[in-house]
Amino acid sequence: FAAPKGPGPDTYKGWLFKWTNYLKGYQRRWFVLSNGLLSYYRTQAEMAHTCRGTITLATVHIEVGDTCHFVLTSGGRSYHLKAYSEGECQRWVSALQQAKANATQMMPHSDDSGDEGPLVQPDRALIQGALKTLASKLEDLSTCNELIGKHGAALQCSLSELEDLRAPTDGADKLKTINERATLFRITSNAMINACQDFVDLAEAHSWRWQRALQYEREQRHHLEETIEQLAKQHDSLERAWRESPSTHNSEAFSLSVEHKMRCFAECPNCYFLYTECLFSILFSLCLQDGSGSYLRRGRRCRIPDKPNYSLNLWSIMKNCIGKELSKIPMPVNFNEPLSMLQRLTEDLEYSELLDRAACCDSSLEQMCLVAAFSVSSYSTTVHRTGKPFNPLLGETYELDRVEEYGYRSICEQFHASGNHYVWSKVTSTVHNIIVGKLWIDQSGDIIIMNHRNKDKCHLKFSPYSYFSRDVPRKVTGIVMDGEGCAHYILSGTWDDKMESAKIIESSHGCGGYEGKQKTVYQTLSPKLMWKKYPLPENAENMHYFSSLALTLNELEDGMAPTDSRLRPDQRLMEVGLWDEANAEKQRLEERQRLERRKREAQANLALEEGKTHISMKIHQPLWFEKRTDTETAESSYMYKGGYWEAKDRQDWSHCPAIF
Repeated sequence: FAAPKGPGPDTYKGWLFKWTNYLKGYQRRWFVLSNGLLSYYRTQAEMAHTCRGTITLATVHIEVGDTCHFVLTSGGRSYHLKAYSEGECQRWVSALQQAKANATQMMPHSDDSGDEGPLVQPDRALIQGALKTLASKLEDLSTCNELIGKHGAALQCSLSELEDLRAPTDGADKLKTINERATLFRITSNAMINACQDFVDLAEAHSWRWQRALQYEREQRHHLEETIEQLAKQHDSLERAWRESPSTHNSEAFSLSVEHKMRCFAECPNCYFLYTECLFSILFSLCLQDGSGSYLRRGRRCRIPDKPNYSLNLWSIMKNCIGKELSKIPMPVNFNEPLSMLQRLTEDLEYSELLDRAACCDSSLEQMCLVAAFSVSSYSTTVHRTGKPFNPLLGETYELDRVEEYGYRSICEQFHASGNHYVWSKVTSTVHNIIVGKLWIDQSGDIIIMNHRNKDKCHLKFSPYSYFSRDVPRKVTGIVMDGEGCAHYILSGTWDDKMESAKIIESSHGCGGYEGKQKTVYQTLSPKLMWKKYPLPENAENMHYFSSLALTLNELEDGMAPTDSRLRPDQRLMEVGLWDEANAEKQRLEERQRLERRKREAQANLALEEGKTHISMKIHQPLWFEKRTDTETAESSYMYKGGYWEAKDRQDWSHCPAIF
């Protein structure tokens, strides 16, 4: 999404949604407002060769609707347009109204019909000739200006002499002189007016050609900027591929002056029921690297075996489950992806650089914008990921250690630099067409991000998909407010692509609110890109649509805990395509979990029968986390209590249960 922009108040560019027909609905188009004309293209690249239509604003009627919607009517045809936000709509309408007023006052003299054809490189010889002609006209104007000044001074001198006359006989001669000089002044003035008219006529005659030449140069510049941006993206992709490629680069050292260090660890405290409560703590702190000045990058895998094409008869599964308890229904791995829920949670860290940038912000409000973008980025991998992660077993763990590559190694619960403490919840994830049709996922609901140190707040709204909605799919909007409730930033984007922030410079109350309430209209600066989704790896559609990070999460490493998710036999069998064996192993592990629970229940019942009322069923306690109450939110959560990394260094896993 690009906000209106341009070198002048009458030049705007940006994305709008244009109504096409009832079959396709609203389609995104790139609009350019320039010199009293509103042109639109399918993409920005089309500006160099194909214009899809042009609207002349001098005779257009502008009608403002509701929910970011406005209509342009010209020549009996109506254009229904829609912006991304109310503020964006207001800026477009204001720009169109101003451009219409300017076009009405200065009707362009042009032979063109208004529908632009393909732009070609302007004829520079014609332009040079026109410029020479204008230069000569400008010299004529300069000469006329000198003559007017000379004759005007002489006329003023004669008038002064006439006032000083005392003898009547001298009056006739003076009046004759004055008339002559006045005639010369009038002739020179008429010449000046004619020269000005010639200059204006010539300028108007060539104005359309100059406008097209200027537009061509701007589009060439824009094309160059896009090319440079694509090169930058390709450079970033090549660098990421180099980092992830398991080749001879393993032995090369990549030197960095400063590293953002993080290490995270997660454990599931209780996963018997069909929900999982997994909590982990993360620290993103800025630390100077050691004296060696470099980190040895380990090659990570960049692909997994292709997903096999297994058919699934859902009705037969449902028939076999009649009369069984929900917790005892063996669901096949066809509904899963070869990752545990603990690994899926770790994917939230894929865009951890947003938190690194937030940690360096001086403004808590700018920091809140980046934290909000980070909260949205965690959903970007879900757009095609309809597979369900494996439910973690009781006592299962997972670690993400990137010390060798990026220096990630620290655990905490907030930013060190500012002491800000951010808390937010997740939105609702809905999987559609489970019974019939193609599976697809949607995210909807609200996220309230609260900074408990200074009460800054961000309200994000995930719009649910609707076939009849005119909004862009997967739309996310938000507003960042300080502790006093004053709005400072507008956030916009989609949860599967990117997020932008725009600083608010002015707010006013408009009309058209619900239930008689006035809407607040915000005027903002041009939005800035905060987060952009990484492109998926090649062949991702055959690898469960995993991201580059997700492809590495199930990779085996030395020294892992025996409870690590990467050692789950059912999950590993599914990854290599042995789904029948994976289903059998999954049922074995689930039945073992049920058996362990029944043993604990039997021990508790036996204790009650023997009169030991003070003994209850032993509840599983996590090894590496403990339950604490947050001093600021007063909510209970599991916090890392230490010991895991020390046990790994010693390779002492004697306290870990045998869960596989």
